[in-house]
Amino acid sequence: MLKVFKYLKSSIFSVIAVVLLLFVQAYLDLTLPDYTSKIVNVGVQQGGIENAAIEKIGEDTLNTLVLLMDKEDQKYIINHYEKSDTYKGEAIYELKEDSDINKVSSIMAEPMMILSYASQENSSDSDSSVSFDLPEEMTLSQALSLMNDTERSAMLKQIDKKIEDIPDTIIDQAAVSYVKSEYERIGVDTDHIQTMYILKVGFIMLSIAFAAMAVGILIVFIGSRMAARLAKTLRHKVFTKVVGFSKNEIKTYGQSSLITRTTNDVQQVQMVVVFLLRVVFYAPIIGIGGVMKAMNTNADMTYIIGVAVAAILAVVITLFCIAMPKFNRVQKLIDKLNLVTREILSGLPVIRAFSNEKHEEERFEEANKRLTKVNLFINRAMSFMMPVMMLVMNLVCLVIVYQGAKGVDTGAMQVGDIMAYIQYTMQIIMAFLMISMMSIMLPRANVSAKRIMEIIETPDTIYNSKNLVKFDPDKKGKIEFKNVSFRYPDADYDVITDIDLVANPGETTAFIGSTGSGKSTLINLIPRFYDVTDGELLVDGVNIKDVDLHELRDKIGFVPQKGVLFTGTIKDNIKYGNEHITDEDVEKALDVSQATEFVSKLKGGVDYDISQGGTNVSGGQKQRLSIARAIAKNPDIYVFDDSFSALDFKTDAKLRGELSKITKNKTVLIVAQRISTIMNADKIVVLDEGRVVGIGTHKELMKNCNVYKEIALSQLSKEELENA
Repeated sequence: MLKVFKYLKSSIFSVIAVVLLLFVQAYLDLTLPDYTSKIVNVGVQQGGIENAAIEKIGEDTLNTLVLLMDKEDQKYIINHYEKSDTYKGEAIYELKEDSDINKVSSIMAEPMMILSYASQENSSDSDSSVSFDLPEEMTLSQALSLMNDTERSAMLKQIDKKIEDIPDTIIDQAAVSYVKSEYERIGVDTDHIQTMYILKVGFIMLSIAFAAMAVGILIVFIGSRMAARLAKTLRHKVFTKVVGFSKNEIKTYGQSSLITRTTNDVQQVQMVVVFLLRVVFYAPIIGIGGVMKAMNTNADMTYIIGVAVAAILAVVITLFCIAMPKFNRVQKLIDKLNLVTREILSGLPVIRAFSNEKHEEERFEEANKRLTKVNLFINRAMSFMMPVMMLVMNLVCLVIVYQGAKGVDTGAMQVGDIMAYIQYTMQIIMAFLMISMMSIMLPRANVSAKRIMEIIETPDTIYNSKNLVKFDPDKKGKIEFKNVSFRYPDADYDVITDIDLVANPGETTAFIGSTGSGKSTLINLIPRFYDVTDGELLVDGVNIKDVDLHELRDKIGFVPQKGVLFTGTIKDNIKYGNEHITDEDVEKALDVSQATEFVSKLKGGVDYDISQGGTNVSGGQKQRLSIARAIAKNPDIYVFDDSFSALDFKTDAKLRGELSKITKNKTVLIVAQRISTIMNADKIVVLDEGRVVGIGTHKELMKNCNVYKEIALSQLSKEELENA
């Protein structure tokens, strides 16, 4: 899978952009629980009052609070409050705008808590753990005002000892409670404060949520474009590589497998890259950030997250080990299913002719069942994942609530903190849950990536030489076989042995022999569909291994044994070898190939649309159009690989007669099974089991070559041969 990522180099800026955006999204996602905690703790429980930095305070209360501070704090507080109004005859002081809220809160919190506990001590139902041993009917404020500085200092030291073990959260809550009661005493609308605080925090949360959504959409957009670009690159690489394959590589991998690798395998990689960027990169960011946030909330419960993550990883790794080998099998079974489907669809006429539909249905069903069975096993194994994950998540929530309740009871936590902690934990677990979901896709994509890279990294067996040589213009069209032998890879014997012959321009050289004698294999060596094993094959006086492949094949007009047409019009097919030829050249090629008559009867003539595979024309028509395509190219060398087999004798004779007129200075090579097709050739090469057993004209071979004579007599009578 990692090898595929090197093709993301062109998208490096997109990758960086996605990673940066993931950090932004993680920050936004991790910020929301803080505001949830504030809504509950401050907005609901504290009535919208955030801290002990009271904004408005009565003169009497301020004077009492100041008595509970040291001289430095007294001076700071007095300097940061100014008289602003009166309420029921009492002066109201307001906190200055330039004041440090945090410092004011830290100074005011403890005195407010002391006064709050003191007021509770005077009430009959007080259960405060802090007592001040005051005389009856005397408040703490009155007692402080009657003391001198020494007495007051001693009393404050005693109070500090009593409250030093009280948690900060309890001090803050007591201070906030005191602020709220003070607001009510001086006529401030506390309901309005609470409502405005909740609306403000709620608006911030909505803004964060919309921002996170926008960033998420942008990440998906960039990631999808990048994955699509990678898929395009991989398809191009695979297709370009396959186009350059020799027939041996095509045979090794199989057409159905190559199609699967170009389509299905690339699609699997594309899908995983999108999720990889979106999930796998995001998970560690949100995981680490969530742990840090959770520890800031309450470090004592961090072990819960560790246990949950360990449980999830154990499940994922177990399922990964079970499913991984099966994913490799799935892709091979898809290849097999494609192969069977392709064979059945391409061979339907034969299947119907032999009434063998039932057998082919069973063959397809067998391949289909195997694929279904493996897919079911994988899906059943993966079906355990979600229930286990949900169980882990619910257990974690229970443990957090249990531990959090203890913290609330002791004053170490607030309810909002528990909610925030649960959210952080869920974010962390969900991040790993998303990674676990990737474990379903990743193994299959990994197999697909290996299959893709297997094609891309396959070494070329047919390739251009590093030191290319130009063709010799004085030997234009000349073909020389010098002790040429050829053996298929992994074969035990040569199929072509010691071929030594020359085909000159202006001559027609024909090849004939029994089935399997090596005729087609021999001429397939000329355009380098295969490379010779031993010896040399020269075109225009140059070894074909030393010239550019494109230039070599550009000199050859090749007509294969099986006529191949492409979707498009007849004109498009004729111009396939040379798109710059004129319409007159197209008409001329059709005339020579004896195709004009049937083309003129088709709707649209040369603009008639050929269906996929040329199924809307007959075999003979397809063969003539293939010949016309080679003629229109006007090459130096014509190669006809048994290309007249579907033609009747009359059409065959006319075509060869017209062909001889346009190939006077060209090299023509013809492979044929019919004696009548080649008996007028300038040179006939007789092959038997990969060896040349005779070279000469028809008359010469009838006298000197028994193999040729046997073939001729098996097709024509002595009288027909003599008259010919």
